[in-house]
Amino acid sequence: MTTTDTATGGSAAPRRTRMSPQQRRRQLLDLGEELATEQPLETVTIEAVAERAGVSRALIFHYFESKQDFHLALVQEWAEEMQARTLPPEDVDDPLVMLTASMTAYIDYVAENGDQFIAVLRGSLSTDPAMRNVAESTRSEMTRRILHHAPVLGIEVTGAVEMAVRGWTAFVEDVMIRWITDPKLTREQVLGVLVGSLPALAGAASLVAD
Repeated sequence: MTTTDTATGGSAAPRRTRMSPQQRRRQLLDLGEELATEQPLETVTIEAVAERAGVSRALIFHYFESKQDFHLALVQEWAEEMQARTLPPEDVDDPLVMLTASMTAYIDYVAENGDQFIAVLRGSLSTDPAMRNVAESTRSEMTRRILHHAPVLGIEVTGAVEMAVRGWTAFVEDVMIRWITDPKLTREQVLGVLVGSLPALAGAASLVAD
């Protein structure tokens, strides 16, 4: 009696599908993100990712130079996702409505991805310049968006206003971290604090002589 193959109902082992470099890199990042939902990002090791992927450590180092480089790639993706999710709606003329929509999306993102949010912000405290740059770029983009729409509110963009808006982004980050670790306010209350504080702060800064 001969052994049949899988096409004729036999029990031959299925062939492995070879992944393209892009597919393999995507798989490794997805597994890293999965592990990061179970433990702090800084404790996610190359060994753990390799074991979950069923590959060797050497293969992972073909795609990422080091564990730090792997962590950086994850944080970059999270920062880009957060920026994409919080883009102001383009079909709204009222800047306050636009701000409310953007901050609602921001709060929802943080509520769903608290660990990722914290990992992005922790990059500002890292000794790795590339990791710090991710956090800095994220804040700069948020500041740029707000300053872009400031004139619609009748606020001239001055040095004082730019500094105030930059400070507001740090305020937002601190409020969100406190909210996800010790939620004493409701989602609606947090939204009110964030949306209400920006015009007041920027308006006050606009009165400072440039």
